Amino acid sequence: MTVQTLTRKFLHAALFYEIWDAMKVMFKHMFHKPITFQYPREQRTIPDTHRGALGLLRYDDGRERCVGCDLCEAACPSRCIKVISAEDPDRPLQRYATEFYIDITKCVFCGYCVEACPVNALAMTKMYEFSTHDKRTLLFDKKRLYDIGERHLDDAKKYLYAHNQEKNLEESREYRYYFPQSVVKPTQTTPKHLS
Repeated sequence: MTVQTLTRKFLHAALFYEIWDAMKVMFKHMFHKPITFQYPREQRTIPDTHRGALGLLRYDDGRERCVGCDLCEAACPSRCIKVISAEDPDRPLQRYATEFYIDITKCVFCGYCVEACPVNALAMTKMYEFSTHDKRTLLFDKKRLYDIGERHLDDAKKYLYAHNQEKNLEESREYRYYFPQSVVKPTQTTPKHLS
């Protein structure tokens, strides 16, 4: 080694050259606008197509949309949805979901269940903060899914509009089954010639 390189090494060590080099970088970035989100205080703007927690929706008059067809259960790739349905005693030939469960710990948030639903009863919301200490609370039942759907109704509607599942028009607000003939049994009346 030459004397010149030895003196250079000594000066770098004595004057803490590496520290001053790092301080130069720090001072250069000190007056820039921060780009890091301060997460709990600052919320990120989430697009309408975000796939967050699932929610069940109702019609405008308060009736349940879900007809218990089990198509969401069949379309789910991770098998995290369980639907138990029964026939509605008030409306003949119509079904409803008596029980509806989604295990969020298994859900991959793919949106296949929303696409499979013929009545747009399921929708993804922008809710992504559902961490908990107890894993059992992440099994969403029908009541909790309706609570999420009612709390985040605007986000759910925006998701359906963004994915062309539902149109933002008055005639497409509600999906109903139309039968070509009446399914209600007529009441038996006595013929006029017998009375």
